[in-house]
Amino acid sequence: MAVSGSTDFELDVADYIEEAFERCGIEVRTGYDLKTARRSLNLMLADWANRGLNRWTIQQTTLTLVAGTAEYNLGTDTIDILSAVIRTNSGTANQSDINISRVSRDSWINIPTKNTQARPTQYYVDRQINPVVRLWPTPDSATTYTLVYDRLTRMDDADAAQNTMDMPFRFYPCLAAGLAYYISIKRAPERMQMLKAIYEEEFERAAAEDRDRASLSLTPSRDYYSFIS
Repeated sequence: MAVSGSTDFELDVADYIEEAFERCGIEVRTGYDLKTARRSLNLMLADWANRGLNRWTIQQTTLTLVAGTAEYNLGTDTIDILSAVIRTNSGTANQSDINISRVSRDSWINIPTKNTQARPTQYYVDRQINPVVRLWPTPDSATTYTLVYDRLTRMDDADAAQNTMDMPFRFYPCLAAGLAYYISIKRAPERMQMLKAIYEEEFERAAAEDRDRASLSLTPSRDYYSFIS
């Protein structure tokens, strides 16, 4: 028996809704069934952003800094900045990336010299509805600086039944289980606890697999050791 040779299995929003309704023991019958299921699906995606790091939503973005300007809009699709560097001599053989550190709101407000101009060494992410990043010192005109940052972004919404979802195939079972649980709250409360347990198990398994596999090496510091002669 020959294998299919295909690795492109993908569900669209309508498929997920049909699967979720079947797990609830009911069928999709009306246009409102589709509407309420899409609403639940989008609410669940918002909850995923609160549950932790979804690695496939990380994007590396560059922003050319303007001398004398310390604040920059990140866009409403930005959830947070994970790490950032200041790049000088971008695109040349002398290109250099210099690490900058993130500070808290409290640390930012207590910087007394916010208008000082130099190469930025710190940044603060103000996570408003339209998030912004603030740099200190304010970029000067001595050179052209580029902010290079890894940002966590929102997943695409489920707007139409024919849309596919913005996620790797590893999360397909988790999404189907989660949508079934969300629908059961409204349409099949007798199955709610069972479907919730399945969803949480699927999410934990998928989230555990969606991790950085780089080796971790820890070296103890000898700075604080004292030796008795």
